[in-house]
Amino acid sequence: MASDQNFFHNCLLSLYLIAPPTYISLRFLQAPYGKHRRPGWGPTMSPPLAWFLMESPTLWLTLLLFPSGLHSSNPKALFLIAPFLFHYFHRTCLYPLRLCRNTTNPKTSGSFPVSVALMAFGFNLLNAYLQARWVSQYKDYEAEGWFWWRFCVGLVVFGYGMAVNIWSDRVLVGLKKEGKGYKVPKGGWFELVSCPNYFGEIVEWLGWTVMTWSWAGLGFFLYTCANLVPRARANHKWYLEKFGEDYPKGRKAVIPFLY
Repeated sequence: MASDQNFFHNCLLSLYLIAPPTYISLRFLQAPYGKHRRPGWGPTMSPPLAWFLMESPTLWLTLLLFPSGLHSSNPKALFLIAPFLFHYFHRTCLYPLRLCRNTTNPKTSGSFPVSVALMAFGFNLLNAYLQARWVSQYKDYEAEGWFWWRFCVGLVVFGYGMAVNIWSDRVLVGLKKEGKGYKVPKGGWFELVSCPNYFGEIVEWLGWTVMTWSWAGLGFFLYTCANLVPRARANHKWYLEKFGEDYPKGRKAVIPFLY
């Protein structure tokens, strides 16, 4: 047990340590996929397959670890892990299927660098271990009298963020389906920010932080911000450069009215 606790704490520390360099590096060098696709990053694979493989640890590792936890049969733990699995079932299984159905441009069929997918796979191994192990083993459910209040508030925040994220992804994937190059996304949250899909995901993991009330949840939220905020900034800059005066000047990058 002591060795497992030490491993958990070291992994948790790693999550916090990798967030700052991730943020700094992405301010200057964007991961080469999507709008920022460019050669020089080694072999590539299809985006749907890449998303499926790199996100998959969040499902199979979570389901593998959770039953071995001290609280695996506790209803509170089961309720708590459900939103995490629900998000990643969508991201691992449904989102890649949507990409397969709606991506018609053959130039992008093998455009996701394997190196980037491997880095994402490694992060998801780390994060799935931390979240699953915290929920099923290390969280003290008996001592937390505010559990259901935090869970309900966090779940509302999480659900809203996920709805924004899924809706935004559908809009973006739908534009790709038209096969006429990039267009200015319009409607809904796109009237406020360039990347409502990223905003939605940030809101999701803020809700998860409230639900879990843990350093593991907070670490995941902070890493999500470190990863997505610089990419949203780069996407916003890309839109402004590509569309010029045709791009709405009032839109922010990712946080409505602020950034």
